[in-house]
Amino acid sequence: MSFVVVEALQKRFGDHLAVDDCSFSVFQGQFFSLLGPSGCGKTTLLRMIGGFEQPTSGRILLDGRDVTRLPPQKRPTAMVFQSYALFPSMTVRENVAFGLRVKKFSRSEVRTRTHEALRKVGLSSIAEKPVPTLSGGQQQRVALARAMVMEPEVLLFDEPLSNLDASLREQARFEIRQLQKSVGTTSLYVTHDQNEALALSDQLVVLNKGRIQQMGTPESVYFRPKNSFVATFIGNSNLVQDPTLLTQWGITPNPNFIISIKPENWVIKENHTISFPIKIVSCYFSGTFSEWRVEINGISLRIALPPDVVLTASSALFPTRWHPIQHPLSQL
Repeated sequence: MSFVVVEALQKRFGDHLAVDDCSFSVFQGQFFSLLGPSGCGKTTLLRMIGGFEQPTSGRILLDGRDVTRLPPQKRPTAMVFQSYALFPSMTVRENVAFGLRVKKFSRSEVRTRTHEALRKVGLSSIAEKPVPTLSGGQQQRVALARAMVMEPEVLLFDEPLSNLDASLREQARFEIRQLQKSVGTTSLYVTHDQNEALALSDQLVVLNKGRIQQMGTPESVYFRPKNSFVATFIGNSNLVQDPTLLTQWGITPNPNFIISIKPENWVIKENHTISFPIKIVSCYFSGTFSEWRVEINGISLRIALPPDVVLTASSALFPTRWHPIQHPLSQL
């Protein structure tokens, strides 16, 4: 059964339409991501679900209850903000306990629930430290504990890892997912980071200009994009419509379709002849792959190959996997 339901949600700021007719459902216990570029409406959408923004039109239901016009404190949600919004004058424990004290829980309940939240995020040993002395990763976990201690039915994350460096982001991402799995709280997560959304999510939606472009599992969205925006935003797909090149690669051309090919879905075949030489534009090492920029018959392509594989002008380059998209290239 759907636990979070968003129905035809719209939000205007003056003449600007930030969220345009968005509808989706989230099942109980799911980790659900809202993914898109800056300014696409994902944070506005999350803030409406949390009650921090009022929609212009549409409905929000949580566990079957219409909460569209309820303020944040009346909703069974808790938000982990991008800035963490911690109180610098308080210790870690005091920050985590703050919401419980505001809601006038008993001292014993505050103590028990705060202790358990700190244990879950691995901060028990620094519970009495002032927040300003903590690292960025530790502050992120304090913000998570402060949200979890309220035992919300829905956890809302607004790009909580954006202030961390790359190594800390990866570790924090793993911790958030493991914690969400163990607790089972329905979670909605806003990010512009494709890798983050793909790694964390059970389901995700891709947004652009306030509208949902595609919804599905990370695998379906990555490998079977519905339009050219999704194809190029997630995974930097090559979009090819040239019939001569497609025929060379053994793909039947169709004027109504563009072929989407991910950079990593290429291979060099031995003892094959090619009609068009490869023009090498650039190459750089990125760790797992060497990233090549090439031109074939005037078409610019991004190619990711193992570091020990070298492209030359005469290499017989063929795609190993592709997906047809029924959208004209001119819409990019």
